[in-house]
Amino acid sequence: MLEIYLTQGPARQWVGRLSFSLSLLLRSLIYALVIAILHGAIHYCRLEYGIALPTNHSFMDSFGLIALAAVAINFVMQIANLVGPRTLLNFFTGRYHRPREENRFVLFVDIAGSTGLAERLGGIGIHRFLDRTFRVLTGPVVDYRGEVLGYVGDELIVTWPEKVGAVDARPLRCFLAMRKALLDAAPRFSHEFGVVPKIRGSLNLGPVIVGEIGDIKRAIVFNGDTMNAAARLEELSRTVDGGFLASCAAIARFDIAAPVGLRDLGPMQIRGRTDAIAVMALEAA
Repeated sequence: MLEIYLTQGPARQWVGRLSFSLSLLLRSLIYALVIAILHGAIHYCRLEYGIALPTNHSFMDSFGLIALAAVAINFVMQIANLVGPRTLLNFFTGRYHRPREENRFVLFVDIAGSTGLAERLGGIGIHRFLDRTFRVLTGPVVDYRGEVLGYVGDELIVTWPEKVGAVDARPLRCFLAMRKALLDAAPRFSHEFGVVPKIRGSLNLGPVIVGEIGDIKRAIVFNGDTMNAAARLEELSRTVDGGFLASCAAIARFDIAAPVGLRDLGPMQIRGRTDAIAVMALEAA
């Protein structure tokens, strides 16, 4: 419950703004405090009611060992926050040590008008604006079991394995939830930056090559035509009402009907491809 409160509850935004070391220290102190209270209660019951404990260790010995374990666990969790929980797990298991092909949903999310905002807010201001926006968008990604692939300038890239994303139309619901989250956060953005972020997006489904790359700094990268097509669809989303395009293949793979109105735009030619892609768009609001 404590970890849910820190990572998904009301305190998530505040804790997320702390540096790595401060966040690790805060989490470890909270864990240590909880452990101390529990151990104090146990030893009080032993002394008060004569309850025998199945150990000869003193309170300080037990507390010291568990506190060290708490610091170690929180350190791993902080590393997972830096590189992504699934990415860290994949590094440990070596899942992508050799490149492999997987069918994946790929969602590109772009913050509209960021170039003009950069001129207005300045370098530090636009960085803070993007950081706040991406933090808000992370909530729906977690809720719909997506994996943040990376941040590229003012773009967020999210991915799902085909079977995971097909359940309950998660990628599409995630994008809709992102817009709802930004709408709910509008007063805070308006107060702090004088503007409310708006997003466009694109969704594609297809084979992706996933593998580790690099030497001193290892990374798990996604490549392939599916990624390129999703990026090109995001560019085209700027020209259509609704600000969102999805390949018909992605929509057809969902195990339920789309939770929002869609209109069929037919085959669209995209840059870098000789063949067109059948595309659908959100109904204009």
